[in-house]
Amino acid sequence: MRFRTGPERLANLNMKAERIVKELEQAAKQLGLKVRREKGSFKGGLCVRNGEQIVMLNRQHPPELHLAILAESLRELPVDTVYLAPVVRDALENAWEKKALVEFEADDEE
Repeated sequence: MRFRTGPERLANLNMKAERIVKELEQAAKQLGLKVRREKGSFKGGLCVRNGEQIVMLNRQHPPELHLAILAESLRELPVDTVYLAPVVRDALENAWEKKALVEFEADDEE
């Protein structure tokens, strides 16, 4: 997996978050996940209901949070089998990298 850095990454991540989220939603659907947008007092994430995997997104949350939730939901799936535009793949890898960094820092505090 190649992580882009510097100006190349910043230029690619300028794509609007809403568009990235839409493309990640399509990828999730292609990989067998259902994506639902609902209002309520919940963070969102991957859940299983009646044997069906569903990614729940809260309509009240910003697209950046939707991106993070979708990225985490796609982490264990074969995303390399689905076409993602390079900018979308960069955003996905960036979200995974940030999550790994947060987990790493949390482990250091224990």
